[in-house]
Amino acid sequence: MTSKPDLDGAYDLKTPEEALRLYRDWAETYDETFAKDHAYIMHQHVARAYVNAGGFQPVLDVGAGTGLCGQALRERGLDHVDATDISPDMLAVAEAKGIYHTLFEGDILAGLDVEAGIYAGITSSGTFTHGHVGPEAVDELIRLVRNGGWIVISINSRHFASHGFEAKFASLGDIITDLEFRELPIYATNGSGEHAQDTGLVTLFRKA
Repeated sequence: MTSKPDLDGAYDLKTPEEALRLYRDWAETYDETFAKDHAYIMHQHVARAYVNAGGFQPVLDVGAGTGLCGQALRERGLDHVDATDISPDMLAVAEAKGIYHTLFEGDILAGLDVEAGIYAGITSSGTFTHGHVGPEAVDELIRLVRNGGWIVISINSRHFASHGFEAKFASLGDIITDLEFRELPIYATNGSGEHAQDTGLVTLFRKA
């Protein structure tokens, strides 16, 4: 596994420990060398979809990183957004921006030390992707929101196909409602590099 702080290094991640090392080294330059240089826009899609669906607050931004999705939510009028991420270094960058109400470290795969049903909704952008989080985390997202709460997450399209998301959502039955998938570009048209044409599924659903 390469630990260099770039997109290929992120896609190569295998363990939480590797993620901690990579994002420790990347945190201070992430917004510039990833978001700006690659013209990343998926966080905007997620925030827009959440607000347009009528999502309420408080919102938990899962895998918040440096706060890109949180900032997009704030720009759309939500001012009670909490953040969680496995990387304390990424959260430190987000905290300095003054975006979030509360920030806390957590591994969504291990479960978060948060009361069930405390949030009106959840967002996540860039977390359900190669080397990161698979469908097994969906149950924890559902636990955290109140009945009727919206969950809006992005799932890398290739990750969706290869990691069992279709079967996972099919297995949830009447636990969720209003499930919808929207395939959208991860990067703007001025993005560059071998991943410039990658797409993600903005996935919307509600806890029944």
